[in-house]
Amino acid sequence: MATFDISNAGQLPVWRRPVALLVLMAAAMPLAFATWSALLNNFVIERAGFTGVEIGWLHTVREIPGFLSFAVIFVLLVMREQLLGILSLITLGVASAVTAYFPTFGGMLFITFIASVGFHYFETVNQSLQLQYISKDRAPQVIGWLVAVGSGASLLSYGLLVATWDLFDLSYNTVYMVSGGACALIAVYCWIAFPKFEATPQLKKMVLRKRYWLYYALQFMSGARRQIFLVFAAFMMVERFGFEVHEVTALFLINYLANMIFAPMMGRALGIYGERNILVFEYVGLITVFLLYGGIYYFGWGVLLAASLYVIDHLLFAMAFAMKTYFQKIADPQDIAPTAAVAFTINHIAAVFLPALLGYLWVVSPGGVFLLAASMAGVSLLLALMIPRNPAPGHETVFSRGLAAPAE
Repeated sequence: MATFDISNAGQLPVWRRPVALLVLMAAAMPLAFATWSALLNNFVIERAGFTGVEIGWLHTVREIPGFLSFAVIFVLLVMREQLLGILSLITLGVASAVTAYFPTFGGMLFITFIASVGFHYFETVNQSLQLQYISKDRAPQVIGWLVAVGSGASLLSYGLLVATWDLFDLSYNTVYMVSGGACALIAVYCWIAFPKFEATPQLKKMVLRKRYWLYYALQFMSGARRQIFLVFAAFMMVERFGFEVHEVTALFLINYLANMIFAPMMGRALGIYGERNILVFEYVGLITVFLLYGGIYYFGWGVLLAASLYVIDHLLFAMAFAMKTYFQKIADPQDIAPTAAVAFTINHIAAVFLPALLGYLWVVSPGGVFLLAASMAGVSLLLALMIPRNPAPGHETVFSRGLAAPAE
């Protein structure tokens, strides 16, 4: 790959510019990950006999690479972020493709860990590249469009899965091979077709700055809260309501269709109303959703409410990209890559132990898991209220006085 200064990217054809690369990567990742997620609960229950305990352990193992995301900083000593992102996508795609060959508890832990290394290292680098390649004034809308692109790729995967699963009596192996292989092939194309983009030189060491403390806290709570949604919301649909593969996939399809429509709108709203208001809206919504999830177990509310809440839940979580633009506004440009790695690790601290612990709570009180999630969303709401209306270096929280960012 030739090297190209990102400030001159306008000289390149549209299909070779940095945003085009971000679009292709945003489309590739969900082809593998979203399909893996759609099939996972049915696959592990039907083929591996999982209960809430095993699914909790599986997701704990899946989050270990996320907890180790800070190691990206050391990998970047020997390769560029762009190349690392592409190689991570290839790892995710290949591991996802062979998932059906490991239908045991130990086998699922192993192949999930490998796929998770690809997923989490890609996500770490991708967040960094987005903030480096997209200007601050365009970031809310462009990132909203990237969310929509990812949702569109997931929608395509789920639409094909719903349409063909029963019609062609597809096997888990076939679907995993096709979706994972497509992800890997797109990544190989990105390796060949795009130049090496040069952005602001990044610090290649651990960065922990006191003035980023609110961003770190938001990331920690987001990671803890997200686990309950990812692990137990879909598992509930299979275990409690007996959803089959095509029904779970149809639910995911609705999620991503809604994201395709609303993510660009969220991006525009973020540009108008700011990170504080968008995150406050998200967390109030999540508190409500999680309380209603708990009501499904305590009061016997039905499947229609559960499915509706799942879609709303997914839409609210999509608004979390407001945290990215908040950090972009307060950060030194050279801090973006190392802080993305550190923040991803912080995001996964609770993820390493929470799914396994909550798996045991799930066996005793599924509703209690969702009540705990509601309390976590409440803490996130309090943190969001500390974001200033116009964040900037030296004005990172409502407690700051708008002074110049201190040297640390």
